[in-house]
Amino acid sequence: MQFSELWLRSFVSPDLDSDPLGHLLTMAGLEVEEQDRVAGPFSKVVVAQIIEAEKHPNADKLRVCKVDAGTGELLQIVCGAPNAAAGIRIPCAQVGADLDGFGIKAAKLRGVESFGMLCSAKELGISEEGSGLMVLPEDAPVGADLRTYLDLDDTLFTIKLTPNRADCLSLAGIAREVAALTGAPLTLPDCAPVAAVHQDTRPIVLDAPDACPRYCGRVLRGVDARAPTPEWMKQRLARSGIRSISALVDVTNYVMLELGQPLHAFDEAKLSGAIHVRFPRPGEQVLLLNGQTVTPAADTLLIADDARALALAGVMGGEESGITLDTTDLFLESAFFAPDAIAGRARAYGFSSDASYRFERGVDFALAQRAIERATRLILDICGGQPGPVCEAVAAEALPARTPIRLRASRVRRVLGIALDADTVAGMFARLNLEVVREGDDFVVTPPSYRFDLEIEEDLIEEIARIHGYDNIPMMPPKGLVRMLPRPEDRRDVMSVRRLVAGREFQEVINFAFVEEAWEKDFAGNTDPVRLANPIASQMSVMRSTLLGGLVSNVVTNRKRQTSRVRVFEIGRCFARDAAGQPVAGYHQPVRLAALATGSARPEQWGESARNVDFFDLKADLEALLFPRVARFERISHPALHPGRAARVSLDGQSIGVIGELHPVWVQRYELGSAPVVFEIELEVLLATPTPAYREVSRFPAVQRDLALVVDQGVAAASLIQGLQSVAPAIVQRIELFDQYQGKGIEPHRKSLAFRVVMQETQRTLEDAEVDAAMTALIRHAEEHLAAKLRA
Repeated sequence: MQFSELWLRSFVSPDLDSDPLGHLLTMAGLEVEEQDRVAGPFSKVVVAQIIEAEKHPNADKLRVCKVDAGTGELLQIVCGAPNAAAGIRIPCAQVGADLDGFGIKAAKLRGVESFGMLCSAKELGISEEGSGLMVLPEDAPVGADLRTYLDLDDTLFTIKLTPNRADCLSLAGIAREVAALTGAPLTLPDCAPVAAVHQDTRPIVLDAPDACPRYCGRVLRGVDARAPTPEWMKQRLARSGIRSISALVDVTNYVMLELGQPLHAFDEAKLSGAIHVRFPRPGEQVLLLNGQTVTPAADTLLIADDARALALAGVMGGEESGITLDTTDLFLESAFFAPDAIAGRARAYGFSSDASYRFERGVDFALAQRAIERATRLILDICGGQPGPVCEAVAAEALPARTPIRLRASRVRRVLGIALDADTVAGMFARLNLEVVREGDDFVVTPPSYRFDLEIEEDLIEEIARIHGYDNIPMMPPKGLVRMLPRPEDRRDVMSVRRLVAGREFQEVINFAFVEEAWEKDFAGNTDPVRLANPIASQMSVMRSTLLGGLVSNVVTNRKRQTSRVRVFEIGRCFARDAAGQPVAGYHQPVRLAALATGSARPEQWGESARNVDFFDLKADLEALLFPRVARFERISHPALHPGRAARVSLDGQSIGVIGELHPVWVQRYELGSAPVVFEIELEVLLATPTPAYREVSRFPAVQRDLALVVDQGVAAASLIQGLQSVAPAIVQRIELFDQYQGKGIEPHRKSLAFRVVMQETQRTLEDAEVDAAMTALIRHAEEHLAAKLRA
């Protein structure tokens, strides 16, 4: 919410400058997001009137003006503004004036002397618009200081309110806060009842009392809708970010900003019968003031008469019943709508309004009648007219209850850590206009009608902390016995895993857990993802069951910025459904580590030829993370991965994730250039690590023998290694694949796999006989159980 400091000080004026006032509001929970001066720094600028404006003799676009600046004699000033004309009143910077460091001196422009400068709003720092001179009202006093006349020594505050503080969506609400915080006297607007001149009324029927328990209305006749809005009101509206439209509309907006009560004015001549507050009938439509025709949903509250729907209640008025400059009789509405009846309705139709923003957060349910009296008085003062009596329909049982809250003094001390005597606490509550009854050491507090946020004991403790001042609560470090937590050797923390992955040249990213539904189908084959009931955006409507979609999106973003080599990883929680089709909750939601590499395998350099990263590069990274444990990789089919370049990662016989090259279809669809390589594994596997164990280093030489086996094309090398290791004698230390061959001498459907067998003893040198026996055992097992044949 944006407001003028001078307007605020008309209610309460503490002995604080602008900056301390902004800090006070922020520390009280009304965060000041922006604090800007209304105008730039300038001096010696006065209100002036152009008496004559003639064409410059030596320039087509310049005018020579005779200006009355209140000095007793006319000043000659050369001006290039297109709207410089005799009779208008404008700002004039006199000789010696300073415009934010730019000094004004007497000068000659194209041979004509000029004694001053006629100013635009942009040159004075008042507005970004600067196409011509700033035209002032016709009654602006010539010679008056411009800063004083326009109240330019003002500051605009923009505060960011949390949803529970709807009571501060008005100048009166903010003023109440400042008065409570500083103890300065508070003067609220006069809302005295306006006596009725005629007895014309319009019946009000609450067909939906739970949604609208209070509705006030008043008929005003003989108003002049063409009356000009006073400059002071225009100024306050403009400095609150609302443009002036017409006097009647400006008054309703002004009262909304001043008191926090949205109002609406209907053209009395366009109404038929009673006013009804009801829900829509089937097929009913409303043409709104923004030109949008809507078909209200069944839960959208309407204002209607006996003939048709007139407006969306608490959201926006209708075009067909709205006031115009020809309106002479109007029906003024002031109502309380339940927050649940208004929340989300404006967004459902694709727009927002100041009224709905306030009603869905909670408007003072006791304010409606005072607001209509205030608006009536302003309309009569500006537009004239004759008011009728205020008609009010109330469903008292549906109005919000203000349940008393019990506050224990001991609880205050425990939560805040400070001792406050009972009289001090009672004084704070009095400054907040809270009704208090003392019962021993306890306080029984009844919140006022405008405080929807006070419901439990902790809310009152927060109020005490705000009024006492968070800065005044001493910082007391906690004291207690400190004990080092155990750190088992067989487990590492998540940060250690992050460092390991970053050490492999990956950069960590954090993506939203809300993703596009298409990502789930493309990268997880998930056609029934966990859907959000109220997504923050249409492209973030489901919960992810894989981290791969976010990493691919990171690549897309980097490619748009001409970054082709990308190595990223993410550790995050995924969301899936259980066997019964229900979303898995709590700690059972898996946390995974996913990594993606694309582009060149190594940064560009002169000592190595450039090549793109491939499956085996990322496999090496994953094996390094799992070391000293050895994973097994088995070919699989996966919706996100290339049909022939994808593998399941298994450890100790249990599947822990997948690795592979991204499917060509997704590479083309997402415009990824070269195919990225990815892996995604369960994080828990990396957190558990084997305890280091001592192993004696042999002082005796190792013996190496090569073993070439011919097997069918579909046999995996990993299965052969596993089979050979299962029967290998104790002297066999390692069996490693070092070559694969297909071609001359090998049948078309078969392949040759060459293994290096390393044998060694720690206590003696191996003899040829036992080495030969070990190799014979391996060959026999391969031929008899693994369908392999020794290559000749």
